[in-house]
Amino acid sequence: GLLRSDSIPEVGEDAAATVGMGETLSEEEQDELRKELAKVEEEIQTLSQVLAAKEKHLAEIKRKLGINSLQELRQNITKGWQDVTSTTAYKKTSETLSQAGQKASAAFSSVGSVITKKFEDVRNSPTFKSFEEKVESLKSKVGGRSAGGDFGEVLNSAANASATETIAEQTQEETH
Repeated sequence: GLLRSDSIPEVGEDAAATVGMGETLSEEEQDELRKELAKVEEEIQTLSQVLAAKEKHLAEIKRKLGINSLQELRQNITKGWQDVTSTTAYKKTSETLSQAGQKASAAFSSVGSVITKKFEDVRNSPTFKSFEEKVESLKSKVGGRSAGGDFGEVLNSAANASATETIAEQTQEETH
């Protein structure tokens, strides 16, 4: 070999000058290198033309099949996603997140049970029972109906009765 593999010329760089950096080449060696350079440049030009023709042919086949850029992008994304999901790292991460989700769900369920229990405790407390009795008593006095119904109805009824009493008192004061 006349060419050294450790020094590859850049595009447009004189190959003979690069090879002969520390060496002196004879006229014969330089002529041989110039011929090889011309041959390689011609091969590159031919390969570029073949590649352009192949790309044109590929575009024509895709056009005939009705494949457009958006469909290709979708296929590439789908393939990429399949490649990602098949990796060991993804599988381990997915499994870890699934376990974390199950633990979080169990924790939230536990918290919900605790809150429900606390509400039951409050509802069964003497203070709440006393308040509930006062509301029931107020309801029966104001509404004239028997005490009963759910607690929401009792509160609404008590609020309405209180508002009615306030309006009645204001009306009496205005008339006197």
